[in-house]
Amino acid sequence: MNATKATTSDADIVIKLYDLRREPRMREARNWFLMKFWPKSLQDVLEIQNAFGTDENAYFRQIVSYWEMSASLVLRGAIDPDLFMDWSGEMVFLFAKVYPYLKEVREAINPGFFLKVETVINQTNRQAQLEAVLQRQKKMSVGR
Repeated sequence: MNATKATTSDADIVIKLYDLRREPRMREARNWFLMKFWPKSLQDVLEIQNAFGTDENAYFRQIVSYWEMSASLVLRGAIDPDLFMDWSGEMVFLFAKVYPYLKEVREAINPGFFLKVETVINQTNRQAQLEAVLQRQKKMSVGR
């Protein structure tokens, strides 16, 4: 992506997105995805995806749809990509949790699963950040 100068409008959108992350149910979803969801296989992802009516399924869908929506704002030019990535480390961390199974998840569930997030990561040249998070998660998930 070409670096652009962020505007106050970009900042307003980023602040609104941050406010959405502070909503109580979203905090529960983020906490679950960050602290308790440690998939070790495609099956682990599919179990959550197919567990309709459970909190875990609702959390999973809420997190994926929130970050896909946010990424779409970048891809459509509504938010400066660099400004967005300045505060989106959590997005990369959450995406990394399913990244090892991404191809299989897309084949099993939806070819567009987490595609907008992946596109933003690739277009903002954050592959090294993603790789570092993947290595960190390997260490964090030991014994979980």
